[in-house]
Amino acid sequence: MKNPDERIKKAFRNMDWNEIHISDSWRIFQIMSEFVTGFEKLAKIGPCVSIFGSARTKPGNKYYKIAEEIAFKLTKLDYGVITGGGPGIMEAGNKGAKKGGGKSVGVNIVLEFEQEPNKYIDQDKIINFDYFFVRKVMFMKYSQGFVVLPGGFGTLDELFEAITLIQTDKIASFPIVLIGKKYWQGLLDWIEETMFENQKNINKKDMNIFKIVDTADEAVEHIDNFYSKYVMKPNF
Repeated sequence: MKNPDERIKKAFRNMDWNEIHISDSWRIFQIMSEFVTGFEKLAKIGPCVSIFGSARTKPGNKYYKIAEEIAFKLTKLDYGVITGGGPGIMEAGNKGAKKGGGKSVGVNIVLEFEQEPNKYIDQDKIINFDYFFVRKVMFMKYSQGFVVLPGGFGTLDELFEAITLIQTDKIASFPIVLIGKKYWQGLLDWIEETMFENQKNINKKDMNIFKIVDTADEAVEHIDNFYSKYVMKPNF
């Protein structure tokens, strides 16, 4: 068997870098088209809260029910609801918004193994993306709050992207609520004990960027209280 390093070097030598350069240059137009489509649609929708969580969460799960309840209650306060458009927690968010008669938005990502847009999204508010980074820009720009339920790597990616942008003043501050103290407490302890106390890699005030609660009422109250003090607007 050949040395893996030699195989890698050979693969790079055989690449047509000029062809890759041309392909990447043309790809920018596809990326631009996704930004234009997303901006045009979402700018018309009005104040929304994004709900995140695992695509694997089943309807009988308590967090599915909480997500549905949060979305329903948000629509009664005239917020629309944005999700990633897929199953699980995303479906629960759109289902609650639909039940509440509010705006139900799905920014769906096109993947080989998933995901079809769930049936609770308003048909004129489904947006499909090929690029995760474009999709994340839509969440960051047009959300007046993040509600984050238990999820996997994708959920953590969206959560920490928002925290980082708020921490560095790249976007306006908005409420971020994590649902489920039991699920998130280990992460919170690590952030406090390791990132802050042991390594001093964050500022103590950074812990105030997000709030952990257990109930739908606490989540909705936190978001609504925030906007009793601040004006709603796009975040950048």
